[in-house]
Amino acid sequence: MKFQPDKVDVQTITAYGPGWVAVNGEKFTTSMLITSQGIKQAWTASPFEALSEPDFAPLASLGCEVVLFGSGNRLRFAKAEWLPALIARGIGLESMDTAAACSTYNILAGEGRTVAAVLLLEQPT
Repeated sequence: MKFQPDKVDVQTITAYGPGWVAVNGEKFTTSMLITSQGIKQAWTASPFEALSEPDFAPLASLGCEVVLFGSGNRLRFAKAEWLPALIARGIGLESMDTAAACSTYNILAGEGRTVAAVLLLEQPT
């Protein structure tokens, strides 16, 4: 029996590690915003302690069902005061560590969902 890898028509996170992520094989070492609709850009919001509402407000205009927040090397939850623009549009935000957000993004994007991931990339502690 021959096994074939699943082929998806959206950009995927092909690898990740401490302080880096690869999107379709291209390696990045800065925090990232990626979407299943093809957006791939630096997310200038970092470190976690400096995040605020203006870092999350632009995510409401992406047209996504859900935003995955990769909070870095460990799980940290987004604060409610960061999210009014997402709440106003009925867009869910799920917090998880960055490694879990990478995996979850690939699953949801592969299912054809409109999903965004904002990934804080931190050096290992």
